Amino acid sequence: MKLKFTLVCSAALLALGAAPVVAKPFKWSSASDIPTLDIHSQNNALGNGVHAAVYESLVYYNSKTFKVEPQLATSWREVSPTQLRFTLRSGVKFSDGSPLTADDVVFSLGRAMARTSNYAVYTQGIDRAVKVNDTTVDVMLRGPNPVLLNQMTELRIMSKAWAEKNKSLEPKDIRTKDETFAHRNAMGTGPYMVQSWQPDQKLVLVKNPNWWGWKDAVTNVTEIVYTPIKSEATRVAALLSGEVDFVLDPSPQDLGRMRANANLKVMDGVENRTIFLGMDQHRDELPGSNVKGKNPLKDLRVRKALYQGIDIDTIQRVTMRGLSQPTGALVAPQVAGWTEAVHRRFPFDPEAAKKLLTEAGYPQGFEVDFACPNNRYINDEEICQAVTAMWAKIGVRAKLRTQPLVTYFPMIQRYEASIYMLGWGVPTFDALYSLQSLTRSVGTGGDGNYNVGRYKNERMDYVVDRIKTETDLPVRNRLLTEGLQLQNDTVAHIPLHNQIIPWAMKKSVEVVHRADNRLDWRLIKVN
Repeated sequence: MKLKFTLVCSAALLALGAAPVVAKPFKWSSASDIPTLDIHSQNNALGNGVHAAVYESLVYYNSKTFKVEPQLATSWREVSPTQLRFTLRSGVKFSDGSPLTADDVVFSLGRAMARTSNYAVYTQGIDRAVKVNDTTVDVMLRGPNPVLLNQMTELRIMSKAWAEKNKSLEPKDIRTKDETFAHRNAMGTGPYMVQSWQPDQKLVLVKNPNWWGWKDAVTNVTEIVYTPIKSEATRVAALLSGEVDFVLDPSPQDLGRMRANANLKVMDGVENRTIFLGMDQHRDELPGSNVKGKNPLKDLRVRKALYQGIDIDTIQRVTMRGLSQPTGALVAPQVAGWTEAVHRRFPFDPEAAKKLLTEAGYPQGFEVDFACPNNRYINDEEICQAVTAMWAKIGVRAKLRTQPLVTYFPMIQRYEASIYMLGWGVPTFDALYSLQSLTRSVGTGGDGNYNVGRYKNERMDYVVDRIKTETDLPVRNRLLTEGLQLQNDTVAHIPLHNQIIPWAMKKSVEVVHRADNRLDWRLIKVN
C-alpha cells in the first residue's frame, strides 16, 4: 500500500504541473587538492571553498551581491561598539543529528584563535565569545571593528562534542606532520557531508539529510565528487570526455577550443586575488646563495632591481594569454583601499635594474633560492620559469624549485624560502586583511601570519594597528591606501597581477561565478 500511495502522490504532483527535482551528481576538478578538512588549520582558498559545503559560519556572503547575509545566525545587533550579539537559527542540526547550540559557537570561535590555527586573521579584534543562552552568543571585541562581519564569513562552526570525542580540540598544525582526527574527517551543519577523502586522489561529499536549508535550496546536486588533476591537458581531456562536469582552473592555452565546443561553456571574471613574489628580508645570510655574510634582499635597491627586471606585459601576453591584470598593488580593485596610484607599477627596465644592483654592490648579480608552487595558481610554475629567465638577463641567477601545494605552504611558513610566490585573495574585501597578514610584523592575533619574508617596518605596524579599530571611514580608507603605498615604496613584495578566472563546464551545469573563485554549493544545478 505504501508504494501505491507514493505513486499516486507523484502522479498527482505531475498532473498539477510540479516538476520533480531530479537528483544529480556534480563532478569537478582543479589542479590541486585541499590541504586539510580541518576548518581552522590551513587558510587556503580552495580548502575554504570546499569546507563551506560541509561546515557553515554565522554569516556568509550572498553570491550575487557579496553582501553579508544570515546563515547559522538569523540576526545580530550591536550591544555596544565592542559587543555584538548573535541570535542562532533554531532547528539546526549537525549531520549526526545533534543540535547546534551556543556552546558549539563559543568553542569554534575559540578554536579559530588557538595557537595552531591559521585563522587568527579572521578573529582579528575578537577578545572572546560568550554564551548568553542556548540560542544567543555575544562576540566581545578588544576595540571597534568595522569589518568584523566580513571576517566572520570564514569562521565556520564545529561541534564541540565531536571535537572532544575525537581529540581535535585544537586545529592541526600545518607546519608539522602531526595529524588530528579533524584533519581527515568532518562533521558540520552544511548541505553536504564527507563520505570519503583520499588525499590527492578523490573527495566525495554526499547530501546531508539534516541540513536546515533544503526546503529553499536551488541545487539539485546530491553527490559532489572532486578529483584533483595536476596536468592541464588531463583536466581538459576529462572535461571534454565527460569524466568531469566542471573545471575550476582551465589552462589559458585550451580556452579557445573549449569556447568553440558546442557542449561546453566558459565563464570569466576578475578574481579578488593578487599574485606576487615575497622575499626573505630577515636572515643575515641567505641559504644557498653565493653571497656570504649578508642578505642582498634586505637592500631596497636589490628588491627594486628584481621588480624592474620583470617584464610583466610579456608574462600577461605569452604566459597568461591575456588572463591576468598586471598590477603594482597588493590587492585587486574590488578591495577597499585600492587606488589607481597604488595600482601603478614600477616600469620594466633591465638597465635600471642592473644599475641598482651595481649601486647595491652586486655588479655581477648573485645566486638566490626561488620557490614556487606548481599546482595552486594559474600557470604558477610557468610564471616562475619566465621570471627566472628575465632575472638571468640582469645577472640574478635564481635557482628555481617547485612543489605541490600540500608541501609548498608548510615549507614557506617554516621560513625555508628566500624568494617565493604567493597568491592572496581577500575574503573580507578590505585591505586590512592583506596588510595585516602580509606586511605587519610577525606577532599574535593574525599579525604577519603570512609575512614569511619577515618584512618589518615600524610605520607599517603603526598604520595596520590604527586600521584595526578606526571607525571613521574616510580616515580608515586613507590609512588603508597609505599602507598599500608604503608596501609599494619599500618593495615589501613584488606584485605581479590579479588573476582573471575562467570556469569551464558542460552546458548542462548552472553556477554563479564569484570573485573569490569559489562555488556556492547551494546554487549549483546540473540539468
